[in-house]
Formats: sequence, structure tokens, C-alpha cells
Amino acid sequence: MNIHAIHAQIFKVWRQKRMVKFEAIIQPRAEDLVLDVGGYPGTWTTRPQLAKRIDCLNLHKVEFDGGRYPKHHITTSVGDGCSLTYDKNSYDILFSNSVIEHVGDWEKQKAFAREVRRVGKRLWIQTPAIECPIEPHFLALFVHWLPVFVRRRLLRWLTPWGWIQRPSQEKIDETIAFTRLLSKKQVKELFPDCVVVTERLLWVIPKSYIAYRINSEQADAVNALPRVTDP
Repeated sequence: MNIHAIHAQIFKVWRQKRMVKFEAIIQPRAEDLVLDVGGYPGTWTTRPQLAKRIDCLNLHKVEFDGGRYPKHHITTSVGDGCSLTYDKNSYDILFSNSVIEHVGDWEKQKAFAREVRRVGKRLWIQTPAIECPIEPHFLALFVHWLPVFVRRRLLRWLTPWGWIQRPSQEKIDETIAFTRLLSKKQVKELFPDCVVVTERLLWVIPKSYIAYRINSEQADAVNALPRVTDP
């Protein structure tokens, strides 16, 4: 059993709904270039090709057999979202799903936000909400609200992540250091030129936040749409 496979099944429906929102708000065009920072080709191969090309950037090498998906134009490359090597406005759309909470401390998160805002003309950045009582990475209640010294002791024995992954203490410490959930106030601070909306669990509980930036013509079109996100 793999924790990533469990995550994929649990959050599959939400991710599909989020992609529908993404298409409605960002409105990808056939001539657009998309940079997916921290994402994988599988996010895109389950849907029709939305843009001219989609580039997936990760800290590690990701294998992708384009021959299996002749209707999709996807590339993979290695790079750091906190220090992108692209020029300003190099990409029409910059997309990132559940990544900024894994780049490190607040200073690294500010660097990530600064870089994606610089490189992308339109933005779509999603991250889990710290206010949600369910920690999505460990699949446990309230654990992310506890002090670090308590989390270090609990994660291995009292969370599904710990039971399945059986991590060493070194791995636990590394995961804690690189899993920093954000509040809505912090997301707004990181993305001051974006609209920040809340995805909710059971219509009430904040589940995650999406920061998006679009141009004025799109904004008029989005305002005319039925509400697709929870403000």
C-alpha cells in the first residue's frame, strides 16, 4: 500500500472539480504556454489538451512517455520553483497545486510566490488550508496544530501516514520541516495581486485556498459566470 495512491483516490473528486474551476476562470487558450511548478503530466493527460504546451517542472527528474499521449504536448524538466530561470512573463499561465507548503520556511515561501508571480502572466496557485482540522498529508486530525516537538513523537505512531510509510525519525523531521501549511491571511500576503478564494469541506470548513490572477477582459467574463468558488 502506498500513501500517494491513497491520496490520489481520496482527493480525486476534489481535484477534478478544481480543474473545472481552473478552466472556467483562467480560460486556457490553444496558443498558451503553461508552466506547472511541482506538478506531473498525469494532472493533464486525463483532460483534453488545454494549451499549446504544458511544461512540468520539479526538483527531481520526471519520466514521461509522450508517445503514449500523442494528443498532448507535455515536457518535463528539473528546476527550483523558488529560483526560476525563466524571464518575466515567459509563460501565459503558471499553475501550481499543493506545492508552496512544501518549499520550506516562510522566506522560501515568499521566494516561491515572488518567482511564480514574475514568470506567469496568469496564475493559479492552490495550497491546503491550515485552518482545516484534517491534515491532508498525514491524513490525521489536528496534528498540524500541535507544537513541533509533539508532532515529532506522534506522526509515526498515530497517523495513517506513519503506519503506512513507517518513516525513520530523520524522515519525520524532514517532512515536518518541509510541510508548512498557510492561512488565508498568509496566502493574501504572498499573492497581493491575486484573488484568493476558499475551497470548503462540508460548505463550512476551509479546505484549501486558491490564489489566481487574470487579465481585465477575463475578469469581466468570470464575473458573469455562476459562482464556481467559495469566497
